[in-house]
Amino acid sequence: MSSHNNVLVKKVSSELDIQACLAIRYRVFVEGQNVSIDEEVDGLDSSSDHYLLSLDNLPVGTARVRYVDDDFAKIQRVAILEAWQSRGLGRVLMNFIIEDLKQCSKVKKAKLGAQTYAIPFYEKLGFIVCSDEYLDAGIPHKDMQIEW
Repeated sequence: MSSHNNVLVKKVSSELDIQACLAIRYRVFVEGQNVSIDEEVDGLDSSSDHYLLSLDNLPVGTARVRYVDDDFAKIQRVAILEAWQSRGLGRVLMNFIIEDLKQCSKVKKAKLGAQTYAIPFYEKLGFIVCSDEYLDAGIPHKDMQIEW
């Protein structure tokens, strides 16, 4: 667990915590970006690790990680509720996930599909663009990766 003032990030597995993650994703992606619920809830949540970021005990951020090949993890569904964006919470969440992944000796890199507006955010964390632009759920993305 990581704590930063009254910010807490943890890997979660209880039904209640997973529901909080899904609720954040629903508000950010489905309501905020008009992503269809069928694309947002893709059937892969049960085989993913979930992370929840809380501020003053209020769940405001989430992400999930899927272990794709032997040596890399895919970070997906990174979301901070709109009212709490631009406060550095996404950085806290991502740094926690990266540190957590580094504890897993097999995993040597992480990949993610970044919405193009978010590329500078991920570059500051050390991610490098590794694909051309493509559309996912109608939103322009580029794949990025980080190795350690």
